[in-house]
Amino acid sequence: MSLNWKEIDAVLTELDLVGAQLQRIVQPAWDTVVLSFYQASHGGSGGRASQLLCCVAHGACRLHETSYAIPKTVKPQRFTELLRAHVRNARVSSLVQLGSERIVRIGLEQGDGAYWLYLRLWSGAANLILTRPDGLIVDCLARKPARGEITGGLYQPVAAAEAPAKDFVVRDLPGDGNFNQRVDQYYASHGSELSRDALLVKARAWLQTRQATLDGRLASLQAKAKAWADPERFRELGDILMANLHQQPVARLSCDDFYRGGSVVIPLDLSKSLVDNANRLYERAKKARSGSRETAVELAALQTSLDELASLRLRIEAEANPHQIRALLLKWRQTQVQGERRFPGLSVERNGWLILIGRSSAENDQLLRGHVRGSDTWLHARDHAGAYVFIKARRDKSIPLDILLDAGSLALYYSKARKNGQTDLYYTQVKYLRRAKNGPKGLVIPTQEKNLHIKLEELRLRSLRRQIGQDDEPG
Repeated sequence: MSLNWKEIDAVLTELDLVGAQLQRIVQPAWDTVVLSFYQASHGGSGGRASQLLCCVAHGACRLHETSYAIPKTVKPQRFTELLRAHVRNARVSSLVQLGSERIVRIGLEQGDGAYWLYLRLWSGAANLILTRPDGLIVDCLARKPARGEITGGLYQPVAAAEAPAKDFVVRDLPGDGNFNQRVDQYYASHGSELSRDALLVKARAWLQTRQATLDGRLASLQAKAKAWADPERFRELGDILMANLHQQPVARLSCDDFYRGGSVVIPLDLSKSLVDNANRLYERAKKARSGSRETAVELAALQTSLDELASLRLRIEAEANPHQIRALLLKWRQTQVQGERRFPGLSVERNGWLILIGRSSAENDQLLRGHVRGSDTWLHARDHAGAYVFIKARRDKSIPLDILLDAGSLALYYSKARKNGQTDLYYTQVKYLRRAKNGPKGLVIPTQEKNLHIKLEELRLRSLRRQIGQDDEPG
């Protein structure tokens, strides 16, 4: 529940901010900005630091002093960067609510002039708006062209002539301390998506999903490690098959095992000759030797991730500060995305299919040289510069349409055609690409390509970017 106008007045009455200097601006969530002030002592020695939390979340619009430590955001936010450029180190000249309108105006002054920061605390239409004293909008937290709340617009709210008909009261919130402190305690537990309760629900859901993902990957790697545990056996089977070229090919050929004694049954592909089947076994021996080494490294890294996830779960459950919970979750997610990156550029796994994205000529060249095979699928925006996107092939599996659309959406998003929202792509297998003679690094010419028309879908793109780690919001 948002603060009513009488509660906002009660908050403002307890604040001593006129003359204070605005020293720090942090945006811990998209709907919350925290302003840190320093008020020099009126006696001339010492002073007092305070933090003013301004939240425009639907159903939890409010401002109040907060005692919680506010961590820095992972990435700078547009509105906070603007505030830092214009009003950081400014001094508060006034702090008032306009009548009973639930609009708070903070007057800020510094060398290049004066600004007014408006906090409109209306659920469903809340906003933070920075203006000049004449009402000219510098920028807004949420840009709303339909309301004229954009850079260069005008915002000049006035107090209503009459008090609202409904008789509002100041709630008797539980907890200790003054009204600001009790509001702070109440909303830290019950308010909006930044409350501890809401963040714990979101964090637990994300941790559970992450645990399931890591457990699934662990099972897959363990199966792969088991299959590749004895690379020499494939070579031995190839030798045994070469020694039995005189036999009639059958689906399961029984041969004497002159390496390990007894007999052995070797499955054959009857569409190939015995020599080709033997060569396939020699090739599998090579893959198993390199694959067993890579799998061991991946298993060790995965176990580290599982241990860190367990540690993170304990830290989140023990943390009382909701802002720290969110910061811990975001920091760990960013670390995991960077730590798990085994390929140049970006990568994402969707329903067991691995998609690789090369965003530069260097990344494209590295992917082509060392990370893709002839059976993998390549996608690129037609007639536009952009990323090379690859779908790693899976044995005896055709690419589902949904995976093709995922890869196509990434090829469009990471191309010059993004602003159009749609484009034609071409796609083909890597074995049908050829290097451009005397061309720049990474440039290829496709053959036997097919066309695919792609439109950006917001939900699909948001899901992909969150999984890649390009979206900071948890869960």
